[in-house]
This record gives sequence, structure tokens and C-alpha cells, in this order.
Amino acid sequence: MEQEKQGFLDFAYQLYKTMKTNEISLVYEGEVTQEITKTFTSLTEKSLSKNAESNTVQKKVFNVMVECLQNISKHADSLSDEEEERRGIVMVSKGDDSYNIITGNIIKNERVPGLKESLELINSLDKQGLSNLFKQQIKESTISEKGGAGLGLIDIAKKTGSKLSYQFKELNDQVSFFILTSTIKRNA
Repeated sequence: MEQEKQGFLDFAYQLYKTMKTNEISLVYEGEVTQEITKTFTSLTEKSLSKNAESNTVQKKVFNVMVECLQNISKHADSLSDEEEERRGIVMVSKGDDSYNIITGNIIKNERVPGLKESLELINSLDKQGLSNLFKQQIKESTISEKGGAGLGLIDIAKKTGSKLSYQFKELNDQVSFFILTSTIKRNA
């Protein structure tokens, strides 16, 4: 029992060191609900105010975070058909010249090619192209069964002015883990 306790303490300290080294100010793992979104955004807002970030940067970080949390809430899949929770992980890190909002969630493998195609299209467009795609999606798209018209990722790219960084890690033949990193420049 004492060895387990020591192992956990070592793990906790390593996690703390990693977070400090990477300037990760907030981390959440679990089900993403409206209540969690409110709490997480409130904590981020306090952190940004404490760091005396410009209103423009604060607004961008806040808006992108809400969009990222909503993406998990609406689009995350479960590890198995028995689970209903829309779980994910959200981290906020601050670098010298930017903030990163990193999200991760389970996604069914059958949805990966379509999502990858959308991300590649979004990353290929400039600001005007993103605005045009956003308007086109509003005009032409129907709301999906998960509650979106595919606008969230376009909106994140528009607000950040940066390319969306993403990865898919296949967990088994049914699901993968989708990681999205949104970068907001601090000198905006």
C-alpha cells in the first residue's frame, strides 16, 4: 500500500513538473456539459485577466475555448456503445507568443476521413476563403444529427487566424483519439 501511495505521489509530481514546464494553466478530463463549459471558461477568463492579456486576446481565447468545448460536447463518441457520456480532455497552455487550446476526444473511425478532409480544406484557405466557406455552409448545410452544420472548425480557424493542428491516434478498429490544437497569438 505504501509503495502504491509513493507511486501516485511520484506521478502527481511528474504531472506538476510537466505542466509547469509546458506552461499548462488548466486541464480538464471528463464529460463535457454546459456546466463544465461555464466553469472552465470562467477559470480561463480569471487566468487571462491575472496575466493582463489584451481584451482582444482574452476574447479570442474565450471564444475558441467555448467552440472547442462545444465540439467535444456535440461530436465526441464513446469507447463503447454502452457508454453515453461525451468525454474529452481540454488543456490551455501559454507560450511566449501564443496560447494553445488542446482538446482530445474519442471519434469513430468511420468519421475520421471526413473530418480529416474538412480540416485539410479549412487549413488550405485564407481569411476570405474561410469567410466564404462559413457563409456557404450556412446557406447549404443542414444541421447534422449531432447538432452542427460543420461551422465550429471554420469558426475556430477564423478566430485564431492560425492553421488547425490535429492528429488521430487509432485506439482499435472502432475508434480513434482526435487531438486538435488551436493557437491564438498573444500579440494580436
